[in-house]
Amino acid sequence: MARERAVYRCQTCGFAGPKPGTCPDCARGGEYLALVEERPQPARSPRPALQPGSRPQRLSEIRVEEGERARTGIGELDRVLGGGVVRGSVVLVGGEPGAGKSTLLMQTSRSLAAGAGSVLYVSGEESAAQVKLRADRLGVAAESLYFLAETDLTVIEAHVAQLAPRVLVVDSIQTMFLPGVESAPGSVSQVRECGARLMVQAKARGIATFLVGHVTKEGTLAGPRVLEHLVDTVLYFEGERHHAYRVLRAVKNRFGSTNEIGLFEMGEGGLAEVKNPSGFFLSERPRGAPGSVIVSSLEGTRPLLLELQALVAPANFGSPRRTVIGADYNRVCLLLAVLEKRVGLPLMTQDAFVNVAGGAKVTEPAADLGVVIAAASSYLDRPVRGDVVVIGEVGLTGEVRAVAGLPARLREAAALGFAAAVVPQNNLATREAQPLEVQGVGSVEEAVKALLGG
Repeated sequence: MARERAVYRCQTCGFAGPKPGTCPDCARGGEYLALVEERPQPARSPRPALQPGSRPQRLSEIRVEEGERARTGIGELDRVLGGGVVRGSVVLVGGEPGAGKSTLLMQTSRSLAAGAGSVLYVSGEESAAQVKLRADRLGVAAESLYFLAETDLTVIEAHVAQLAPRVLVVDSIQTMFLPGVESAPGSVSQVRECGARLMVQAKARGIATFLVGHVTKEGTLAGPRVLEHLVDTVLYFEGERHHAYRVLRAVKNRFGSTNEIGLFEMGEGGLAEVKNPSGFFLSERPRGAPGSVIVSSLEGTRPLLLELQALVAPANFGSPRRTVIGADYNRVCLLLAVLEKRVGLPLMTQDAFVNVAGGAKVTEPAADLGVVIAAASSYLDRPVRGDVVVIGEVGLTGEVRAVAGLPARLREAAALGFAAAVVPQNNLATREAQPLEVQGVGSVEEAVKALLGG
């Protein structure tokens, strides 16, 4: 963008010149007044009003129209969004390059165009031919789905006003720019201003808007933090490069829970929903192998059965190694110290490697007891029964603490054919009927004796 030249103006008579100096008119009268530099201010595009002519209303007077939520046709995405996409909401989707963000939104656009109304897909990174090739591969051919290759937000707003779509997809927010903002696309100013304009447009026109966001090398969304504050929902699309599964996780959601996750499998035809995540993660687990334990992790209202693997071997160097994949490193080190102190296993002379099989991740404390039992099983070289699920949080004194959502965890284990579970003793105070055989333990030592013998 061309930079406009400065103007030098006399503060007395108003004479303007292209170069600094003295005013020739005032100099004739005996006064020597210097010309003062004036630079033209860039014309910023005014933001539209959120609700033109709005007035304060009683909360009881506000009426919510029917059809405020629209199903996307993708069950796992609807689960994470809280039941569907809300009219006028702004959803920010971030993830590593190649995770499948554009693929997910293309499939979502197809479903919404077929059921909710017209959809405008705007791309600032790909041409129409590239997007068409992806659409053909995914089998997307909805008549109400429109495409626009554009990065100027003022042009996009004009097309939105003319087309009046029900859903707008912008891929990505870092490529958009406003001509009135003197900075390059992707800069803090451009991302902030473009995000604010799109948010106001979504609220004023009732357009559900999806924004694709780039991530930094640290894994956080690029751009100003205010972008995450502006939007209604922030979704992260996670997945290991060498695994087919993808996890969609909400870290902010004004219209639903932030604890739900959606699980997808990447294939040749795009992303496919995984209806049975526990069976997916346990499909290749070994039978009768020491160091392998099944735990139950609760993600929102969904219980997931995961395989924890531990390998304990004598250390060849002075300082033992601790390697953790898929779990919190510091918490695993803490649990290994509890196992040595309370049970007496000399793990300070042993290397310990802990892995959540299948590339999954577990963060909740209910998997603590599983880590302890897996490490003890590997050290003692005694396998844990393959039909047992281990659930419990472990404290520093070796006690096994109660966990939340135990009935849902046990029902999921019973549905997958597990016959028994070792759970915290305090969770059995109600004496309710259980779908499988349940044994309560109060300490780490009791759990090791119950599962691995004396």
